Amino acid sequence: MAVTIKDVAKLADVSTATVSRVINNDPRISAVTRDRVLKIVDKLNYKVNSIARSLKSNRTFTVGFLAPEIANDFFMTVAQGVENALRERGYNLIICNSNESADEEVERLELLIEKCVDGVIIAPSSGSGAHLRFLQQVGLPTVLVDRLAAGFSSDAVLVDNATGTYKAIHHLLKRGHTHFGFIGGDVSLTPFRERYQGFMHALSEFGIQPDPAHIKFGDYHVDSGYAMMKQLAEHSPAPASVFISNYFMHIGATQYLVEHRSQRSRPIFIASFDDMALSAVAGVPSLTIAQPVLQIGSRAAQLLLERIELRLNHNEPPQPRIERLPTRLVFHDRNNTA
Repeated sequence: MAVTIKDVAKLADVSTATVSRVINNDPRISAVTRDRVLKIVDKLNYKVNSIARSLKSNRTFTVGFLAPEIANDFFMTVAQGVENALRERGYNLIICNSNESADEEVERLELLIEKCVDGVIIAPSSGSGAHLRFLQQVGLPTVLVDRLAAGFSSDAVLVDNATGTYKAIHHLLKRGHTHFGFIGGDVSLTPFRERYQGFMHALSEFGIQPDPAHIKFGDYHVDSGYAMMKQLAEHSPAPASVFISNYFMHIGATQYLVEHRSQRSRPIFIASFDDMALSAVAGVPSLTIAQPVLQIGSRAAQLLLERIELRLNHNEPPQPRIERLPTRLVFHDRNNTA
């Protein structure tokens, strides 16, 4: 069985964070502790070659990217943006999947630390960041994408979820749409919470209070979108327009509407966060909010590389920055009469 960082830490009687600091040549580690850990590293033959290279150059030119779902097109497009930016600087990318689990997130991050990555970019699995704090103890440069994590402070790159949603709903309200439904995800996650806030803000400006029966919260998967659209469409009266919080729920909701098209005298108008090819071909009139997904990844990589350079040069890093990129509206209604 391969030797792990935990094995080294146990035998050296230190924490895994301390082992990582020694491996990454952190100046805060005392000479006595450093010598003890390196002796254990040598004794256990723990990734000797990799560590030697890391200690010599103080970097591995490798960055980790951790997503809650690697099968999710959004996160993989973000990863593509990250890799594009890293490749220009001679860095490689390791992609990991947390399966939407905080425990697995920690396991994957420990693995990345064992691989001596120079930094990590994370799309957090939950709205809480308590389990990520050990990254600050290790001193590993970190950037969050798409979501913030309460209790964990780091650079982050998101889109302006609330404003994007507000603009879409405001546009529809000015054109006479008034009877809205809402399909959302877990509001403990930044995007879904902010998109709901933007939706309600736009309605409130027009003095509209949506029917509570028309507000649905599920997860962010296809099946959830299908089920919640079914509930809305079968409710009497059904909403004339529905806002959907993400790509996959939009797919599920559209699938339901297409399957039951003949049962409705009037189509339900869809507004959705995330632009997707299906919107243009399904025949369901819609308005989508496009995110600059590749740019999210490339900007996150840029911020991370800045942190890495500051750490290598032992310079004081700036306070964590949260950057929000703008969105744009995309019309899929054939007559553009939304």
